This record gives sequence, C-alpha cells and structure tokens, in this order.
Amino acid sequence: MHIAAILPPTTMPAVLFSLMLLGALCSLGESMSREEKSRLRNQVVEMFDHAYQNYMDHAYPADELMPLTCRGRVRGLEPSRGDVDDALGKFSLTLIDTLDTLVLLNKTTEFEAAVRRVLKDVRLDNDIVVSVFETNIRVLGGLLGGHSMAVMLKDGGQNMQWYQDELLHMAKDLGHRLLPAFNTSSGLPYPRVNLRHGVRGPETRTGTETDTCTACAGTLILEFAALSRFTGDPVFEAHARRAMDFLWEKRQRNSNLVGTTINIHSGEWVRRDSGVGAGIDSYYEYLLKAYVLLGDDQFLQRFNIHYASIMKYISQPPLLLDVHIHKPLLPARTWMDSLLAFFPGLQVLKGDIRPAIETHEMLYQVTKKHNFLPEAFTTDFRVHWAQHPLRPEFAESTYFLYKATGDPYYLEAGRTILDNLNRFARVPCGFAAMKDVRTGSHEDRMDSFFLAEMFKYLFLLFADDEDLPFDIEDYIFTTEAHLLPLSLSTTPHSQSIPSNRTSEEEMDDSNFEWTCPNTRLLFPDPAYPRHLREPIRTAVDKSCPRAAPYREPGMGRPPLRAQDFMANNPEHLELLRRMGVTLIHLKDGRVQLVQHATQAVSAVAAEDGVRFMQEMMELSSQQQKEQLPPRAIQIVSDPFFGRVVLTAGPAQFGIDLSKSATGLRGFVTVAEPYSGCSEITNPEYVRGHIALLQRGQCMFAEKARHIQKAGAIGGIVIDDNEGSSSDTAPLFQMAGDGRSTDDVTLPLLFLFHKEGNILLETLKEYREVEVLLSDKARDRATIFKGKPRPGSQIEGSADVEAAEGGCLTEATTPTNFEPISQSLINSLALDEIKPSQEAVSDVDQDTSPMEEASPEEGVGPAEKEASPAEEASPAEGVGPAEKEASPAEEASPAEEASPAEGVGPAEKEASPTEERAPPTVADSTQPKEETDSEKSEEGDTDSNQSVDELLADWREDLEAFQQMEKDEL
Repeated sequence: MHIAAILPPTTMPAVLFSLMLLGALCSLGESMSREEKSRLRNQVVEMFDHAYQNYMDHAYPADELMPLTCRGRVRGLEPSRGDVDDALGKFSLTLIDTLDTLVLLNKTTEFEAAVRRVLKDVRLDNDIVVSVFETNIRVLGGLLGGHSMAVMLKDGGQNMQWYQDELLHMAKDLGHRLLPAFNTSSGLPYPRVNLRHGVRGPETRTGTETDTCTACAGTLILEFAALSRFTGDPVFEAHARRAMDFLWEKRQRNSNLVGTTINIHSGEWVRRDSGVGAGIDSYYEYLLKAYVLLGDDQFLQRFNIHYASIMKYISQPPLLLDVHIHKPLLPARTWMDSLLAFFPGLQVLKGDIRPAIETHEMLYQVTKKHNFLPEAFTTDFRVHWAQHPLRPEFAESTYFLYKATGDPYYLEAGRTILDNLNRFARVPCGFAAMKDVRTGSHEDRMDSFFLAEMFKYLFLLFADDEDLPFDIEDYIFTTEAHLLPLSLSTTPHSQSIPSNRTSEEEMDDSNFEWTCPNTRLLFPDPAYPRHLREPIRTAVDKSCPRAAPYREPGMGRPPLRAQDFMANNPEHLELLRRMGVTLIHLKDGRVQLVQHATQAVSAVAAEDGVRFMQEMMELSSQQQKEQLPPRAIQIVSDPFFGRVVLTAGPAQFGIDLSKSATGLRGFVTVAEPYSGCSEITNPEYVRGHIALLQRGQCMFAEKARHIQKAGAIGGIVIDDNEGSSSDTAPLFQMAGDGRSTDDVTLPLLFLFHKEGNILLETLKEYREVEVLLSDKARDRATIFKGKPRPGSQIEGSADVEAAEGGCLTEATTPTNFEPISQSLINSLALDEIKPSQEAVSDVDQDTSPMEEASPEEGVGPAEKEASPAEEASPAEGVGPAEKEASPAEEASPAEEASPAEGVGPAEKEASPTEERAPPTVADSTQPKEETDSEKSEEGDTDSNQSVDELLADWREDLEAFQQMEKDEL
C-alpha cells in the first residue's frame, strides 16, 4: 500500500499516475474468487458485443441505435425529443464514442476496423445544430480517446502501423467548428452551434440563446487542452480556460457555490440553485481532473474552495441536496437526480473516502429497491422521475471505490448492475432504456454513453492487471470516460488570447488541501467501511417503502404520493382534504389542486401536503416535456375527400402513427357501451372499424383493450366536457393505467368535444364515414393515389371537382410544450399527467351517445357557412400539399413564439402564493359570463344544420394559416 500525495507542480509528472486512482489500497480479502471475477468480466464483454454488434448491424451509420425497433435514430426522421437530440449530429456518434472502449476490452481488430470506418464515412460539416457540450465530451473526446489508443497501439509495434494521426486531424477540424460558439463577451460558449455555419443568428438556428448550464460551459478544459497539446495549437485550451475563469469569477462569494444556469452575456445567474448533479456536475469534476492532467495548481485551489462549500452546505451524508447559492442553508428541492451518482467517484479522486462510501451506499440501496437508479428520487428514497436511460455514473463510482478500498463488497454491487441490465434492459437488438423503473417499461433508446462508459467501468471493476492491454493509471478519464494520457502534463503550452485568470493574491493558501489522507489511518481494520454502510442500509430500508405508520392519529397509512394519486379515488380525495389540498373541477375537464396549509388537520399533514404539491408539479412538468406532436384525423369519404382535418391528441401506448408511412384508414362506428369501460356489446359493428368512444368512467388503456378485444382496428376517444376545443385548450397525451400496455396494439387518438362533435354529426348525416388516422394531414394525391375517390359516381361530378380544387382545413391548434414554472407551489391544474392517473373528468360522466352528439350542444356561434368556391379559391395560392405543416407551423403566432421571443426561466417565476394554473394547461380564468353566452348561442343552433355549415368558421383559420405560411417562408 502507498499514500498518494499531491505535490507542487515541479514534481508533478512523477506522481500524477498515483493520484489518478489512489493506487491499489488495502486489500480486504477475496470474498469473490478469481474464477467468478473472470466469469463476470467475460459477461461484460458479451454484453458489450451484444450492444455494439446490434448498433453496427441495425443502426450504423446513424448516431444511435433504437433497440426496440432495431433501426438507427437519424435526426429529423424520428419525432423530436427536444434537447436530447442536440447530441445527434449525423456523425455516427455511437461509433466514435466507443472507439477507446474497443481497445480497453482487447478488441484491437474491431478498433482498427472502426477507425477506418470513421475516416471513410464520418462527415463533420453537416448543416445541423448540435450541443457544444455533448459534441465536446462525446465526439471530440471520442476522437481524442481513439487517437490516444491508436498511438499507444502503434508504438507497441503490432497494430495500427498505417495510422498517421488521422483521428487527431478530424478532432482539430471539429474543434475549429466549435470555436465560433465562444464568440461572446464573457467567453462562455453559446450552448449550440451549427457544424457547417457556426453561430450566425436565427438563419442558422443559433446565436439566439442567452443562457447555458454551468456544466455546459465548464466541461471543456480536458478535451480542449488535450487538443491543444496534441496539435500544438494553443487556441483551444485558451478558450476553455477563459470560460472556466469566468465561471470562477461569477461564483457566489459568500457561499463559494455556483448556480445551475448562467446568462452567457451578462454573467448573471438565471437559476440560483446549486448542487452536484444535473447542470453543474462535471464543472467540479473538470476542475480537479484539469489539475491532474495539466499540472496547474490553480485548478486544485479552486476545486478545494468549492469542495469545502459543498461539504458544508450540500452534503448531508448520505444525501446531497441542492441549496440556494445566496442562502446556502435553505434547501432548494426535496429530491436528488441520478447524475450526482458520479460524486462518490470524484471524492475518491479527492481522497475523501468516508462520505464517498456513505453516499454510494445510499445510491446502492436505492438501486436495489428499484433495480436501477431512477432519474430522480426523493429524500426518503422513493421514485420522483421514473426514467432510467442506462446512465453509468453509479457504475463509475463503484469502480473507483473498489480501486480505493479493495473491498469485495463493490464487486457484488457491480454484479447487481450486470444482473439488472440483463434481466430488465436487455432486448433482442441491444439494451433499452427504462421508461419507468416501477413497471419495467422500455424506451426505444440506447445512448452512446452506454457503450462509452458503462462497459468500461464494469470491465475495469472485474479485470485484473494482466487483463488490460495497457496501464490504466497512465490515463485519466474524461466525464464521458474517454482516456487521455497523463503525459500531456509535460507538453508545452501557451495562451494566445487574454484570460480572465484570477490573480494569485486573491487566493488564500491557508485553506488549500495539498495531501490525500493516509488510508492506513482511515481504514484501521477491514470492517471499517462496513460500519459506515450499515446505518445507511437500515435507513433506506425503513424509508422505502415507509414502514412506520402515518404520524397523524387515526390515519394509520402513509402519506399520499403524487405518483399514486387517482382523482376518482374517494380515499385519495379524503387524504387530500386532510392535507389541506382542495380539488376543483374546471369547466374544460381539468382539475385544479390548491393547498391551504391552515386547512390541514395538523402541521404534519400540512407538510405532507406541500410535498405532495411539489411532487405533482414535477410529475406534471416531466409529462409535459415528454409530449408527442399532435396527430391528425382526416375525413376521406364522400363528400369531404380529405378536406376536413381534425387535430387529435396521441396516446402513450399502442401503435405510434408517426412511424407509419400510410397511417390507418377505416370506417368509424360508435361502440356500445359508449364509455368503452366494459365488454363491447356490438362487436359485429366494431369489428374491422375504428371505434368511437366517450371519455370518462375508466382509464384510456382499458377502453383500448375492450375495443381491441371486439376486433376494432383503432379508436377515437371524444371528450365529454361540453364545448371543449383545442382552439382554447392544449392537447395532451392519453396516459396508460400504471401497468404494462404492451398488449395494446391498435392506435388510439383523442378529440376534444368540438372536433369530436363534428365527427359524430358527420356520422349521423352520412351513416358511413371513412377517416384516416395519421401523424399529419395528407394531401389527396397521397390518400387516393390516383384511384377514384370513395362515393364518387361520375367522373367530373360537382363533388369531385370541388374536392380536387379544395384545401385542407386545419381545425385546431397544436400542443403547447411550455414547461411548468417550478415556483407554483400552492396551486396546480392537471389533466392526464402520468401513467397511473387520469383526470377526474374521465371518471364521473354518464352521458349517452345521442345526448353527446346533439347539435344543440356541439355547435358554436361562429361556425358560419363557407362555399366550396371560397375554400378552393386560386387566389389563396395554397394547394393541399402545401398545407402539410409542421406542428410549429400550425400554431398561431400568438401561441407559438420563436426561441428568440421566448421567456427565459427567470422571467417565468411566479410568487409561491400565486394561485394560478401552470402554463401547460388551458387558462381556467375565463369569465363565466362569456361561457354562458356561448352556451346560449349554441342552444339557438338549428338542429338540422349541415356538416358544411358546421365547418364554416374555419375560413378565418384558413386565412390565418396561409399568412403563417408566408411568414414562415
């Protein structure tokens, strides 16, 4: 055993390798045999082969593998996932990210073939906007890690003898493509850059952002400095240092903490919460590792100052809780995110082993409870966000703790990770991310970091020195686990641009920690780590699930959690009442939750009510972020021929129409019972048809199962809340029922009352109505493909001529994706917000089909008649094909602001006392007089009004749509 010391820079090269992993510290005895370790190591290799080969077979040259559908994810061809897709740049991301993993796993032949593929196939000049942060750590880091491995193999004299630094040349090219992002007064980079055009403003879809996360700006120095030192060009390292200097200058001087989001122009903190997880994590990591790699003691000085504050304010062993940077004693949230799982590994590198053991143990127990670390979990270790995208941070910390302690306990933790991956995430075409760790449902996603990081750390955990093709302690891991040689610390470097570097006089040497602890004293006996772990294991076991009875006398049950809440459950409603939470039914079908702490039956119940409201907001916000684009229901039968399009909401289950080139076409029929909540009694009519169902009384997935059993090919759920319309309320996804919905194999769409009534009226008048369910409106040439249109008797008839000249009519507006402000604590309006819950409007209505289809209830006053000639007017200049607009194009200018016009997070914050609905749902404050007036006018509508008259008010929508097309052009 030896002690790793951190010495002044003059002696740095001789000791860097021992700092890297703290060496092989005290061995606590082999409770796992060498044969078992070897078996697990081989299992890691087999699992890697399964993931890598499926990517190469089914996805390459795409950026990522979609393991459920066995195909590649190509940006622009799949539904957008928002910011997640900024990692994709059409540069074979997974292959580049995996290069140095191939070498570490002794796959030299595969590595050489992979390098040749990258050189032959990968282009970096794509006209596409990518994340500077993700492209740096995954692609630039992957190229540099691959270059390091290629040079190492070439120097060995057996492999890669043909290599002439080609990967390094690609890395330099990419570095130059990222540099335009740094053209800001602060030196902090824009969060996104166009690979071909750089940052040129809105025309390149870049340069409009004002904010970036701390980790995004502070996780560049390792890759950029390595690129400078490999190539001899100092410009990259200088820019990365300038960004790090600026973040250091902007730290909160009293707490010495940094916020999560910063304005790249002013340097003002936009989000002032501070932790060690998402948004900040790798900034701290790169401060310490930059010292290790580059030998610059200023990075260590800054890290130690930050670390002292982290341990003072954020670390509450075994928890790591976010705080406010200006009031660090005030917690910022009651949950933790899974990205903080890297921190015990960083503490090992720091040499602070005890808190690393404690936090890792907490994470391990949560993992064992839920099979994986949920994306976020509460302070009492329950699921907060249920996703798990196969993140490697827990495996990373497990490896570092095993290296630091030699405790075979961590080998068992690694075995648990392997077993859970194989049991729950493995699918025929790779490994699929978990959509919900509670139900075991999957997401069609396998991120590149799974191959770049997970298998590296697991292989190293079970490998002996003789199993490795090189000495791992000669390298440092980047945040993406790419390997950079420590020999770069001796490479000369200089700065070519001014830096914001802090003068040495500002630094207080008295607080610097220059040595790591003596591990002989830290672990006086092999049982010491176990003594640290035992209380934490007990605490987690007691808290998840909470075993103690509810503290309020007479309740005898645990407090209600947001993920369990059912708005139609009387017991849940009673629990809400006791917590001071009132449930209000809104006219548009939503329910609003309002908490008044003074109305709770006790202080403890009021506290539980606050937590419930916070959980519900986070859950609702997460669901809104996951929303899918709206779908289209197009009436294609005579006399409409595709001219009428109803915008519909999608479902979280069943067939995804966005993956179908043709959509689903069929005749509609009303199911009996109309609610669809019991076995269908008219299966002879439903079979082979698209069933119409009324919202209410049971879960959406239950309706889908009943009509599917009756032989339906699809379903349309129509809102039972009179007067609801997507003109005034945003669409939402129909949620599942909290259990697996893999058995639902038909598409299900949702229509608000106004649009659904149009369909019901059409069915009443024409008896046979054929519709097309698809991801977007189709032009008639696509629908009919030159064949006679259904119902046309004579070629050239008036109906046919009108249809040929007609325009697609957009009925409604698309989904609103604006996130919920986190400051809304006391008031919350909900609809379908999570897999285990449907809104109360879906449970207590008992309206018959004929009542729901009544014209008196479904026709608005503005639905005036428009002649076919008006719809087909050549002056409008819009043909059917031109009307296939993207969701962004369908929204009105008032509803769909450009990114430059958007409101930043700081501007959206509201007082916690404001009782208003979150922006993700329709405004519920419409005056009652207006609603009553509408009802009065609806009641005067002629019951014999034709369908053409029902559609008349869309004339104004059509004109607005045409104007939007012009604006877009």
